[in-house]
Amino acid sequence: MAFRTDVINKQGYFISLEGGEGVGKSTQIRLLGADLKEKGFDIIETREPGGCPGGNAIRHLLLEGDIHRWTNATEALLFAAARSEHVTRVIRPALDKGQWVLCDRYIDSSLAYQGDASGIGEDNIRKLHYIGSQGLMPHRTLLLVLPNGEGVERAKIRDGNQGNRFEKRDLDYHKKVNEAFHKLALENPERFRIIDASGTAEMVHKRIMHSIDDLLS
Repeated sequence: MAFRTDVINKQGYFISLEGGEGVGKSTQIRLLGADLKEKGFDIIETREPGGCPGGNAIRHLLLEGDIHRWTNATEALLFAAARSEHVTRVIRPALDKGQWVLCDRYIDSSLAYQGDASGIGEDNIRKLHYIGSQGLMPHRTLLLVLPNGEGVERAKIRDGNQGNRFEKRDLDYHKKVNEAFHKLALENPERFRIIDASGTAEMVHKRIMHSIDDLLS
């Protein structure tokens, strides 16, 4: 089942930031948004799960509580429902107005976390995405990468060992997630750019800006 990219308004770009826990996506979204606004672009910054009232309500269900709160199938369905609301209420209207959308996680997180690491299967995640969000895909996906385990340790320090349901999962799970992201990037080189997330936030931001040079011209 092919995803649709032709539905995206050519005046705006949809950029997703992806990666495992603790790689700095939220920081880089803020830096990227500020830089693009300074250059005169109309930007919205958003995140998944969340980004709208319905999505935020589901976010609490997904991130809070015991790691075994939901079955893997229920988790995948909840993410798909949150994304459907997000696309309908926020992302597609913004693109139709010619805005740039910067999104902290999108479909590739579902493919990596639920599709591969949780065993639901990528094809099933793609079917849910097609049903709920009409297969809408980003123009560019920036995959922030760190060595296995380093991002999780960063997240633990950041959150004082009080992380969400996903951060609390074992290193084997996070290794599977990172491997799945890498595989997705290799399979979709026209959309993905792999970004070294080591070093200072400013260093990583420069790498990100270089990776979208072609969209700015």
